[in-house]
Amino acid sequence: MKFSIHSLSFLLVFGYLFSSSAPAADAKAGEKKSEVCLGCHGQNGNSNSVQWPKLAGQQTTYLEVQLHAFKSGHRSNTMMQAIAANLSDDDISDLAAYYSSQKPSSAGADAVIAKAGQPKASMCLGCHGIQGEGKGQFPKLAGQHPDYLAAQLSSFKNGSRKSGPMQAVASGLSEADIKEISAYFGSL
Repeated sequence: MKFSIHSLSFLLVFGYLFSSSAPAADAKAGEKKSEVCLGCHGQNGNSNSVQWPKLAGQQTTYLEVQLHAFKSGHRSNTMMQAIAANLSDDDISDLAAYYSSQKPSSAGADAVIAKAGQPKASMCLGCHGIQGEGKGQFPKLAGQHPDYLAAQLSSFKNGSRKSGPMQAVASGLSEADIKEISAYFGSL
């Protein structure tokens, strides 16, 4: 196949114009920016409170999407909206890079309840990964606080947290289902 000088020039210019010129996310910078997050999300993103999610080891894309959702007001939480309002796109990328690079700890859960939740959790694995590790925009559920997961599922079920697919899934769950599925993922 022969290329003319014009074809090669076009390909080079096209490649240059559409190459990523955005700076790479900086986990070290994210660590410095995370100081405001420590009170709720804990050291290195391993929250000790069932009220706040663990961010350590979470999917980068998921963290970025959620921070942008808080910033835009699409996701409602007074504290997170106030914090995210002041974050630049670079701040969000750096924070996501930092938290996704941290070693997560498991929250643990009641073994009997978790075992009951294992077969029910199979409907979650297509989006959230075989081990609940998350995939891209779908969050890591493994090791998360069961009470936090249960609260989120209940929020999807009652419509106070918006997401068409999750609202559809949660609408068919009983309170026992929610407790058992949350315990299963928390136990991983």
